[in-house]
Amino acid sequence: MINSSGSGLFAKIRLMDETPPITSDPGELTVQTGKHVVVELLDDAGGSERLEVDIVPDQSADFARGYLGEGTPLAKAILGKPAGSHIPYRQADIAGLRILTVTPASSAPGKEVAQQRETAMRKAMADVERTNAILFASSFSGKWGDYDPSGMEHWEEKDE
Repeated sequence: MINSSGSGLFAKIRLMDETPPITSDPGELTVQTGKHVVVELLDDAGGSERLEVDIVPDQSADFARGYLGEGTPLAKAILGKPAGSHIPYRQADIAGLRILTVTPASSAPGKEVAQQRETAMRKAMADVERTNAILFASSFSGKWGDYDPSGMEHWEEKDE
């Protein structure tokens, strides 16, 4: 005889059928842009160092503030990997790393980070151009005379 009351094996089966399945987005558990990641860097001597970063688009990267650009070698090594992964990663004395946790980032870098990065890039390019001009002027000698690099040090005043 089948027990149709609310107890016994059939009640448990019915309860299991009514319980929503436990699902999770696999992306929530893997390293990707917009995640806060804690990794343990493992060195050749057996030591380790903990590093916490938020993975961000490259234009928003600011490592000093904990924002790691997605195009960096470290980010490329860990993107798509789940927490608990051991990854070989050779960089200086670092032999590998272990992803300890992956959670949603609690904050995003402000727009000023991208602007500061752009300003720093423009300044670096101007510095390179100035240095190249000074090196050229210092080393060039033509039949009509030499270039004199004196006065080029004032170029910085015009740019800033």
